Amino acid sequence: MGSGWAAGSVRARYLVYFQYLGTDFNGVAAVRGAQRAVGVQNYLEEAAERLKSVVPVKFIISSRTDAGVHALSNAAHLDVQRRSGQPPFSPEVLTQALNTHLRHPAIRVLQAFRVPSDFHARYAATSRTYLYRLATGCPRPDQLPVFERNRCWALRADYLDVAAMREAAQHLLGTHDFSAFQSAGSPSTSSVRTLRRASVSPDPASPFVLPQESRRLRFWTLEFESQSFLYRQVDSVLRLSWGWGRGLGHCGSLGLGSQVRRMTAILVAVGLGTLTPTEVKVILESRDPLGKHQTRVAPAHGLFLKSVLYGGLGDLAAGNPAQQESQDPGGREAPGQPEDLRWETSGPKAGGLD
Repeated sequence: MGSGWAAGSVRARYLVYFQYLGTDFNGVAAVRGAQRAVGVQNYLEEAAERLKSVVPVKFIISSRTDAGVHALSNAAHLDVQRRSGQPPFSPEVLTQALNTHLRHPAIRVLQAFRVPSDFHARYAATSRTYLYRLATGCPRPDQLPVFERNRCWALRADYLDVAAMREAAQHLLGTHDFSAFQSAGSPSTSSVRTLRRASVSPDPASPFVLPQESRRLRFWTLEFESQSFLYRQVDSVLRLSWGWGRGLGHCGSLGLGSQVRRMTAILVAVGLGTLTPTEVKVILESRDPLGKHQTRVAPAHGLFLKSVLYGGLGDLAAGNPAQQESQDPGGREAPGQPEDLRWETSGPKAGGLD
């Protein structure tokens, strides 16, 4: 549990759930060095310095996200080693302390739980769900309510062929080589992933849309679930002119990013009639990330990490975290001791987008 002057101190490992609006950040991962860009992890670890841990606290992030991508519920594990004679922080005290010392209003720690010392937030995750928000009927950026800006991809088109999008999504379900949906030069050792769910559904009317605008603006949600996704972190964004389809909205800053954003872009192209569902199957089977259709990447600001699940633990309910304050991530009463927690670790370690 330590050596030298730290002998006798107790190291406790915690699983922490947190959320953020990604607009101001260069992704969730910490940015090291003197760059002006900053990641969510930088602020979390800065707040953790106030815990006075014997060993500096490092957040091991479960699921990395691009610049501009949001999280309703991300997860990380961290170790806190207090001085000899001091008991470990309770999860409630840890949560409160981190929130008290967080210096950015767009980040919030939701809950913390004691876990065994060999728990790993990235490798123990058994499911990750991302959702992507679209808005149709928005010919100009200034027609989107200010409260929805940087929260969805605004499309000029008034109509999406949702039936065709759902048909196309069926081709992506199951275990495939998703090379066609990753960045060229991705460091992932394997591009084989199992997509468990891909859905396209109408969103309830946004509360931020005025009644006189509600007939014109419609919102849609795409959801994708897998144990892991392909990903390539990039420090800069590339501004592209999207001239490949009718009815497309203003894309703003585009990363060279994730499998989820590439699948979203392809499904939107199907919804706009630019591609057919059968062509999506052809693109998938091509395994070519440099094909003419594969360069399409949906804007980062419409993407949300919705949840991270751990077998036996479940996940924090992203929709209403307050309801989970007295429960563990699986909805049971929170256990008092780390040995009460169990999770599945038999699956392969995830590579690429987590």
